[in-house]
Amino acid sequence: MSVERVAEIGDGLHWFKSSYSGSDGGDCVEVAAGVDAVYVRDSKVVGAGPVLRIGRGEWASFVALAME
Repeated sequence: MSVERVAEIGDGLHWFKSSYSGSDGGDCVEVAAGVDAVYVRDSKVVGAGPVLRIGRGEWASFVALAME
């Protein structure tokens, strides 16, 4: 699996959190789907923290394993 840490990313992405995250500001991540990758970031440090870029194939494999 290859994961790339992205220093800066254009903000044309639509970020979302899982409905399981709740609304009390707990520990959770946000995900955005790009054309050729999926981006993941910590929801508590939006704009200040790192963003991970994960290839769409690798993301699909991760989700498939998580759903087992």
